[in-house]
Amino acid sequence: MAEAAADILVRVLRAWDVQLVFGLPGDGINGVMEALRKREEEIRFVQVTPPGSACSIAFGLGISPMAPGSLQALQVVVADIEQAHTDLTARGVDVSPIDDQPWGRFVRFADPDGNSWTVQQPPVRSG
Repeated sequence: MAEAAADILVRVLRAWDVQLVFGLPGDGINGVMEALRKREEEIRFVQVTPPGSACSIAFGLGISPMAPGSLQALQVVVADIEQAHTDLTARGVDVSPIDDQPWGRFVRFADPDGNSWTVQQPPVRSG
């Protein structure tokens, strides 16, 4: 049986000494995440799939030349900022108070590497 593309990708990631992958996968990356899961003793990863997500974000050694902590103001959009704030706080994240602006409601935090994140609830538009 031929090797699946996802398995080839994981083999290459191992050759590059990738040890950690974190993603927010949509349907298109599920095969890759399953291939990573099969080799979880060799590559550590965290997978989070928000309901309705069709995008992915991945972090790991060898994936990008960016230094840890160099990604600033990565923005994600949520439907309920209070729920996001409560969830982040419950998980021990040092998250800002909710910032209400005419263009949306926001909370901000930094991940353990020092990358900064902005979580936005867009304003309700009338009409």
